Amino acid sequence: MTSLTSVELNYLVFRYLQESGFTHSAFAFGYEASINKCTIDGSLVPPGALITCVQKGLQYIEMEANLSNAESDVDEDFSFLQPLDLITKNVSELRRTVKERRKNELKKSKDKELNKEHDGVRGLAKDREKQARKREREKDAEKIEEKSREKEPGKRNDKEADTNHDDQKSIRHEESVVSGVPEPMEISTTPASQISEFLSSDVTILEGHTSEVCNCAWSPSGSLLASGSGDSTARIWRVGEETNQLSTLNGSSNEIVLVHVKSKTNEKSKDVTAIDWNVDGTLLATGAYDGAARIWGIDGELKSTLTKHKGPIFSLKWSKKGDYILTGSCDKSAIVWDVKTEALKQQWDFHSGPTLDVDWRTNVSFATSSTDNMIYVCKIGETSPIKTFSGHQGEVNCVKWDPAGILLASCSDDVSAKIWSMKQDKCVHDLTEHEKEIYTIRWSPTGPGTNNPNLPLILASASFDSTVKLWDAELGRSLFTLNGHSDPVYSVAFSPNGEYLASGSLDKCVHIWSVKEGKIIKRYSGKAGIFEVCWNKEGDKIAACFANNVVCVLDFRR
Repeated sequence: MTSLTSVELNYLVFRYLQESGFTHSAFAFGYEASINKCTIDGSLVPPGALITCVQKGLQYIEMEANLSNAESDVDEDFSFLQPLDLITKNVSELRRTVKERRKNELKKSKDKELNKEHDGVRGLAKDREKQARKREREKDAEKIEEKSREKEPGKRNDKEADTNHDDQKSIRHEESVVSGVPEPMEISTTPASQISEFLSSDVTILEGHTSEVCNCAWSPSGSLLASGSGDSTARIWRVGEETNQLSTLNGSSNEIVLVHVKSKTNEKSKDVTAIDWNVDGTLLATGAYDGAARIWGIDGELKSTLTKHKGPIFSLKWSKKGDYILTGSCDKSAIVWDVKTEALKQQWDFHSGPTLDVDWRTNVSFATSSTDNMIYVCKIGETSPIKTFSGHQGEVNCVKWDPAGILLASCSDDVSAKIWSMKQDKCVHDLTEHEKEIYTIRWSPTGPGTNNPNLPLILASASFDSTVKLWDAELGRSLFTLNGHSDPVYSVAFSPNGEYLASGSLDKCVHIWSVKEGKIIKRYSGKAGIFEVCWNKEGDKIAACFANNVVCVLDFRR
């Protein structure tokens, strides 16, 4: 039997009765005090109930003793209990309660960590590039298993196309798929002896950012290159004809700094998360962690600040005519902004999770993707989605319309990429040969409606499994598995003529691949992970942005 002194009994009564809502007319407890004066919610507590409560207190002591001899942390266990639990439950019930609440707390903790990632931005932005930086920091401890073994050739998907070939009459009514794709094949890693390195004379390093550079984009009209960083600035660089020389902007400097936040104390929460040039290259739009979209002139003048989002902007795109800007945010919404009036045109709130990516189909319709696994196609003036695509079992990281606006490609954490058609609810092709999450996708600038109409339409997908895959868009099967990187691949970009593909990885390397042969033809090794690569309009320069605060421009003239 456990013996209690009067002082110990007073402590038990005080701790497990009064803290549970009981009151006493004299506040001090003791055997001398009348138990008939104990009340809860204004009602007297019968003496028998008080005795039962004291028994519960004894069970508490027994449970504490038992748990003290176990491996579990007593203080941690009791943090899951309320005083009322101790009064109303026996020891077995208390143990079950602790177990259930610990399980719920663990789930909340995981959800909280997931939300932190979603609140981040590439490099810090888009939920996606936050992961890139996290993986860069943890890279030494998390080496990709595939690095030390040969990659097995990918399995061919012999599934035939589900849709008929149609003549392309109108983007809004007619759809087609492209023919003339070469026979599918797979390759292994290109031997290192066959890879040509970029010479130092062919590389320009742009320095100025004070934090990781998350995104970059060439102007469609000239030699201007824009970059966005975690240092709360975007920068416009003018790259001259000679790659190792930078020409001046405004006659004074080779860069213009676009400051998004002036207060140094808030810089870390105001990263530049997305950038995009308008169709004629006269305006640059940026999205930021503070939820604002901004429009800048090429001279660095801030033209407009668009503020309606209630969370970080993860994606931003100019419309095809340049009269609208489309933004997707962590606040789960997408907004179309009227550039001329500098006002919100329309807002859509269909997603139940952060909107990760957006992409225009026409000048008035677009697709959105989210952490809720859903894809919606929306149209200005319509209050409901004009099409809903469901089928992914994980976050949809990226959505891209093909150059003709006929097919929509998507990729997800569920290790699949999919191709969709507005004519049907189910995906046209389910591309499932990657082994890990697919971070991004890009269409080749080929096929109907492009400057390369006689070349087949190809989809490229980049994955955490360290590979890039090229897919036959018509038949939905793999043409090549591009094995060359040793860490997650975060960016791919086709050259303007569709003949080459650039890829950037956390392994610090930029690879240039021959699309026709599926082989690496040139490589640049940097000093940090790479978040994005992009080609200029002439196809003779590739820009890459790095986690060590620099942008590199590679001269590619063959």
